[in-house]
Formats: sequence, C-alpha cells, structure tokens
Amino acid sequence: MKSLSYLNKYFFKYKWRFLLGIVFIVISNYFGVKMPKYVGDATDQLLKNTSINTTSEIIFLALKIGGLYVLYSVLSGFFLFLTRQAIIVMSRLIEFDLKNEIYAHYQRLDYSFYKKNATGDLMNRISEDVSQVRMYLGPGIMYSINLVALFFLVIFQMIDLNAWLTLFVLIPLPIMSFLIYKVSSKMNSLSTDVQKEQSLLSTIAQETFAGIRVVKAYSREKETHEKFNASSLNYKKKNMRLVLVNSLFMPTIVFLIGVSTITAIYIGGLLAYDEKISVGGILAFIMFVNKLTWPFASLGWVTSINQRAAASQKRINEFLQIQPEIVNKNQDSFELKGDIEFNNVSYTYPNSGIVALNNLNFKIKEGETFAIIGRTGSGKSTIVNILMRQFDPTNGSITVNGTDLKSLNLDEYRNQTGVVPQEVFLFSDTIAENIRFGRNDDVQPEEIKEAARKAHVLHNIEAFPDQFETILGERGVNLSGGQKQRVSIARALIRKPKLLVLDDCLSAVDTETEEIILSNLQQDTKSRTTVIVSHRISSIRNASNIIVLDHGKVIEQGSHDELMAQNGLYTDMYHKQLAEEK
Repeated sequence: MKSLSYLNKYFFKYKWRFLLGIVFIVISNYFGVKMPKYVGDATDQLLKNTSINTTSEIIFLALKIGGLYVLYSVLSGFFLFLTRQAIIVMSRLIEFDLKNEIYAHYQRLDYSFYKKNATGDLMNRISEDVSQVRMYLGPGIMYSINLVALFFLVIFQMIDLNAWLTLFVLIPLPIMSFLIYKVSSKMNSLSTDVQKEQSLLSTIAQETFAGIRVVKAYSREKETHEKFNASSLNYKKKNMRLVLVNSLFMPTIVFLIGVSTITAIYIGGLLAYDEKISVGGILAFIMFVNKLTWPFASLGWVTSINQRAAASQKRINEFLQIQPEIVNKNQDSFELKGDIEFNNVSYTYPNSGIVALNNLNFKIKEGETFAIIGRTGSGKSTIVNILMRQFDPTNGSITVNGTDLKSLNLDEYRNQTGVVPQEVFLFSDTIAENIRFGRNDDVQPEEIKEAARKAHVLHNIEAFPDQFETILGERGVNLSGGQKQRVSIARALIRKPKLLVLDDCLSAVDTETEEIILSNLQQDTKSRTTVIVSHRISSIRNASNIIVLDHGKVIEQGSHDELMAQNGLYTDMYHKQLAEEK
C-alpha cells in the first residue's frame, strides 16, 4: 500500500470534500445506529407496559415506533447521499487530475523513453490503471471509513447494553483480521500479474490495429488472432486466480458474522434468564451485529479494490518517477542564427551498444543547403535526432553560433525549426488541420494553401471533393505514400522555419515531383538553413555542401561535382542509382 501514498497530495488538495465526507459518514451511521437501540427500547417498553389494551393505543404506539424508525432511516440515507457527493465526486476529480498529470509527464519524457516502452502499455497505465486507482479513492476509501465509524459507534452501543456479551460477540474478529492480512498479500501479487498481462494484451491489440494493412497483406489474420487469444487466455487465468481468492474471502466473513449472531442469541438468552439484559437488548444486539455484516463482508471487496489500486499505482509511479534525460534549463529568449557545428560528436546506443556515430566533425553554414547521404545504417537519422536534441551525444558537442546546444532554450530552438521525419505521421483530422499543426498561432487559409503549393500537393488536395476539409483516416491511410510525405513537408513549411530538416522524406515521390519540391524550397534559401538527409543522390545533388557517411564516419565531403571527382563511395552510389533508374 506504500505506493498509494503518492496520492496524499490530492487528498490535501480536496481536503474539504474529504473531511466533509468523513463527517457525513459519521452522521449517517449515527442515525443508523440509533435505530436498533430505539427498536430495543420500544420492545422493552411494549413488554413492560401492560396497560395498553385497546387497538387504537397499539396502533398509535406502532405508528410512533415506525415513524421514528422511518425518520432515522431517511436521515441516515440523506447523509449517505451527501457522503457519496463528497467522496465519490472527489475520486472523479482526482482521476481527472491524475490522468492529466500522467499525460503531461508523458509529454515531458524524451525520445529514448518511447523507444523503450510499448504504446499499449503507456495507454493501459493512463486508462485502466487510473480507473483501478479511482475505485480505491471512491468506494475503497468510503467503505473503509464507513466500517471504522460504524464499528466504533456500534461497539459503544453494544458495551452500553452489556460488556460481557459484546466480548463474546467480538471473538471472531481476530480470526477475521488474520484472514484479511493473509489474503491481502496474496491479492497484491495476483493484482500486479493481472495488470502486467493486461498491458501486454493492450499492446498486442494496438500493434495489430496499427499494422492491420500489413496483417491483411500477408494473410496473417489467423496467426494474429491466435497470438491475441493466447494472451487473452493468460489474462483470464490470472484474473480467475484473483477472483478465486476474492470469492473465498466473502463467504468466510459472512460465516464469522453468522457465528457472532448465534453467539449473541445464545449468550444473550442466558443473560436474559439471569435478568442481566432485556429481551429488547438482545434484539438490539442482533440488529447491531447484522449492521456490521455488510461492512465486514465488504472487506473482501474493498481489500481487492485497494490491492488492485496499489498494484496499479505502483505501475503508474514507475513512469512518474522517470525523469527525462533531455531537460530545458534555459528560459531566455533565443533567435536561431549563425552556423551549426558538430565537434568530435560520437553516439552509442545504450541498449544495443551499437556505435552509430564516431567522432564526427562538420559545419552547417547559415543559409546554405547542407546534405547528408549514406547507405542504410550509416547514422543519418541519428544525426537528425542529435541535431534536434532528441538525445545528447555520448561524446563531443554541437554548437549553434558558437553556443553549446545543451545551454540554449530548447523550446525556442525547436520552435524555429521544421522537421519532416522519415516515418510520416498524420492525424485523423482534416488535411487543413494536419498542415496547421505545424504552427501554434493563427494560420490563414492562404498560408495553408501556399505551404501545400510549395510541397507540390496542392493539386492533389484540390482534386478531392472536400479539398482541404477532407478527413484523413488513421495515420493518413486514405492518402498515398507520396501524398502523405508532401502533406508532412507542408506542415513543416508553414512554420516558416529558420532551420528545415528533411529526413529522407522524399523516398515515396517520383523524380519529377522531387525536382519540383526541391526547386520550390530553393526559393527561400536566404532566410533558411536547409538540411537534407537522403540515400538518393537525386535529392541532394544541388546542395552546396554534402557529407558522405559510412559506419558513423564522414568519409567524403564537398559539392556534387567535387565528390564525383573523388571517385569514391559517392561516385559508386551515383552510378548504381543511375543504372537502376535506366
């Protein structure tokens, strides 16, 4: 339960709702406890009063007793309603805050975190795990406080009636406490297993839906279903073990409460024979024991809720305790200008140990078109990630106008750059909104249209019946690969970036379209530095400076003509690609 202590700050935030909830629970139980005592006293009064002979007197007494009983019931129910309005509403407010806190933390975490964790697991922790925690914050807390308040109020009334009988009735409680302790630890471990398996199940489902076209293209529906079914069966088995433990718990509690009831009747009868307790007192005792039946019987359910919540909160805390490796420590205003220089930059991937970059040295001059080319796995995309500070180099430094990138205002730096990633992602929204996403201020329709023209996708958009208001499917499924890339380029261009980075984002367009896009980009070269990353020479041949990568090292550098004159790897790649085109 230690993991749930993280939620204490929310209890403090909503302390007045929480305290009012406790007060309402006590008042509700006070009126609830008054009812058995009143029935017992009324019974004794009825048995002792032999002067009541007429029917009207009996009816009057019955109405009086019944009326007060109903009044106490109404008052108890009213304050129970207020209790739920205070504590259950509090749990919903905390659920809202907790989900927002987790989502905001997800936003702060850097690129390396998302490379290590599955999307399905991330989704499960912010949805299912938070829902389990809310059950603890609402019903779990409410019924626990209700049990404590009712227990002390009932015990006080029972001791007031007869202390010895109270002692005999409470004998099963230590056994009950021991069972709760043993079962709770078992339920905690089982709950953790269930939540882990559910995360795996969510991950399989998410990956299947995201890659449904690949699944259908390879006719792997059967195998995918079998994989999901196996995980689903595993989840069911683990859940059934938890249900089994929980199902054995409640009958045991009810049995022990039943033992207390029988004890109250038997011992009470003996004490009544010796005139140490009245018949009404025995009746009140039985009603008091029955009042404790549901709260104690619900212990199993509440224990299950709390253990599930503890397991879920532990999983949530695991992510909330992770601190981003990339932190913006500078909030000063910043203008992106000057040269960008890589100084002895190396990077080794921490998980695999692969050396992606090895002692890189090059300079990107302000306003120039700089190109990076190399075979697959040569380190091109790693350079882009380091340039955008998705992660920091293992060794070396990157400077912008002579200032270390790590010391710059990262938010301002990224706001003045436009990146078109290798893996294009479009949202399930209109084409206009997908392009507008590149800006965080008001964008005029003319600006969206101009960005689409420069990306050479305007004619495609205008051919759609709804044009810019065309709704895209998930990840832009109703566009071709080339159209998705060009919409993504338009999204970057609408930012009017001072640094534009194209990470192999023209691979799905033909050579003619590629030439048009690159020609349009050349129109703004004076106000913008452009970095083009590609494995196709046609994409970068007009760049003023080109570096050739091989196994994370710069092996050649210069303009297209200079590299061709060197007759090295660049020349070899050029002739092979030329032969493929022919």
